[in-house]
Amino acid sequence: MILPGKITRLYILDLGLFDVRGGERIIGIPGYLMETDRGQRILMDTGFPPDYLTDADRPERDGLPRFGRLIGFRPQQTAEGALALLGLTPQSIDLVILTHGHIDHVGSLPLFAHAPIVMTARERAEPAPLYFGSARPIPWPDTTYHLIEADTPVCQGLTLVPTPGHTPGHLSALVDLPDGRRVILAADAINRASEPAEAFADSMDPAASQASANYLLSLADPDAVLIYGHEPAQWPLLPKAPHPW
Repeated sequence: MILPGKITRLYILDLGLFDVRGGERIIGIPGYLMETDRGQRILMDTGFPPDYLTDADRPERDGLPRFGRLIGFRPQQTAEGALALLGLTPQSIDLVILTHGHIDHVGSLPLFAHAPIVMTARERAEPAPLYFGSARPIPWPDTTYHLIEADTPVCQGLTLVPTPGHTPGHLSALVDLPDGRRVILAADAINRASEPAEAFADSMDPAASQASANYLLSLADPDAVLIYGHEPAQWPLLPKAPHPW
């Protein structure tokens, strides 16, 4: 295990709404905060770059309009702003989990360079985070990395599961809460409920995505809740911080 504690609480962070391809679908951008019984705080994914709030030209430079646009992006939807809803700052985070290097997951990563990062060795092998298209503006932070290649317990109640396909080094998580509930944080291993029927068309490796999705689903007990990466119908129903899961 990487940390000695036990997961006691899970929060879903609202990191914005995104309009995909001019109305094809509106998706939520989640991040996750987990707390342990020893007061440790674990952040999973970091949303879009915070300077999208202050630099109107940045999305264009990143090539993002080819994919879509953020809707009403607000300060409290940056990773820093979402943590502030819980009375926390970036310095409050003890460990970062990165599911993969795309722009809506890695955008605020530089703010957390003080904390070790857990990710797959395959994703870290990229010269820089995949970000979006050919853009690679964010370097890997100079910090400690825990690079994994197989199912790995972070602490009691939190296990990371490599789920390649969406990207070669994608990562998902299983969270077992003290009241017996299991939550599967699929991230973009299963982007939305319809993705298997669509043959994982947005994936870098559709066959690997199907295998990863099958594996995640095999880990679900009958009462487990699977949180998709960006399911439009599910997102409005999920409790967001400051309310816990």
